Amino acid sequence: MAIQTRPADGELILAEMKEFASFPARTQRYIRRSLEIGHCVDDAQHRWSRDVVEAASIRAQARVYGRLDQLRATVPDDSGLESVEPFMAPLVSMSAFDLGQDRLPSFNAYRFLYERLIGPDVRPWLPAAFCAASALPHLHPNRRRELLQSISESAATAPGWSNRAPAFYPEWVEKVSAAA
Repeated sequence: MAIQTRPADGELILAEMKEFASFPARTQRYIRRSLEIGHCVDDAQHRWSRDVVEAASIRAQARVYGRLDQLRATVPDDSGLESVEPFMAPLVSMSAFDLGQDRLPSFNAYRFLYERLIGPDVRPWLPAAFCAASALPHLHPNRRRELLQSISESAATAPGWSNRAPAFYPEWVEKVSAAA
């Protein structure tokens, strides 16, 4: 009888931390901000807005993310078309908003955020939602090209997806003075 081994949870967290660290600083900031807005943590606008434009963006994001509970509750467990439409339409709309903010430069950054916003069951639906949102005309053609080229063939054609919950959730870190 063979014993199945699974990587230690610490290794998974480190791999997720390394992936997060590979994103540009503005992407890391947007992911942390989005997670706080999506999980209704504290007052995201107070913590994250640096000016009136960013405050307006955060308010708009909070309105768009108001559908997250509905999305989490309606993730289809099969590919039957009757269960796909009520889920995919709001997912593509939300994805289009986030991609339009120009802070998620690749499918990997998008996937990292959305599997934490909605949960691991959303993974099979992310390539389709990403491609649909990336191809919408509200994005500049060069941006559409960059986004669509960022999804690998293996991500777009995966035969299966892990249902393991993400282990690392990046959070706001207060700056500590060098004297401390």
